[in-house]
Amino acid sequence: MSGRSIPDATVARLPVYHRVLVSLAESGSHTVSSEELATACGVTSAKLRKDLSYLGSYGTRGVGYDVQFLAYQIARELGLTSPWGVVVVGVGNLGRALVSYRGFASRGFQVVGLIDSHPDVVGTVVSVVDRQITIQSLDSLSAIVADNHARIGVITTPADAAQEIANRLVAAGVRSIVNFAPVVLNVAEDVEVRKVDLAVELQVLAFHEQRRRQPDGTVVTRLEPPSVRADQTPAEQASEVMNA
Repeated sequence: MSGRSIPDATVARLPVYHRVLVSLAESGSHTVSSEELATACGVTSAKLRKDLSYLGSYGTRGVGYDVQFLAYQIARELGLTSPWGVVVVGVGNLGRALVSYRGFASRGFQVVGLIDSHPDVVGTVVSVVDRQITIQSLDSLSAIVADNHARIGVITTPADAAQEIANRLVAAGVRSIVNFAPVVLNVAEDVEVRKVDLAVELQVLAFHEQRRRQPDGTVVTRLEPPSVRADQTPAEQASEVMNA
């Protein structure tokens, strides 16, 4: 690992660089220019070079970057050179979809435990990539974390249960959490939480889609009562919606 402090924005882009580099290596590429790599990753070459400079990797002028070595450098910086144990709490549709994704194992993340509170779910067996895992009750969480040295927890429960699950994960020794529940978790400063809310992402896309369709900035309510017309001003629309 490099001894330099790396900005969060750069850290967020490193997994993208790593994924593209692994793909290039698998296709037989040995070197790649900063321009080629930047284009494949959707960033500018200047930003790419700046990001990689934090790793002490500057490439070779006229040649570019060694694909396999740069992939290794980034993997080392991200902590992907050794496996990480992951516990998933909440084995509904979303939880099952996540644990069946083969990309986690190939990137060094191994699901070591499945937890659920529903009596009808506890005790059932789930296929996780190349093995079977039995769903355990919430009371087994601490033991599973300790026995498997799990460092990462994934919460895929309803919102009203997420905070309690986070508390239990932290009490068991987990300090890194991915939260899919639509709620903000209250955790200590030394606990890292990454929030994934697909509904929020869809709302952001809806905002941009609306702006793209209305270049003059006119707001059009998508779910309109019959009395609201697209040719009305925003103030007129708001008035009719409030009085509907």
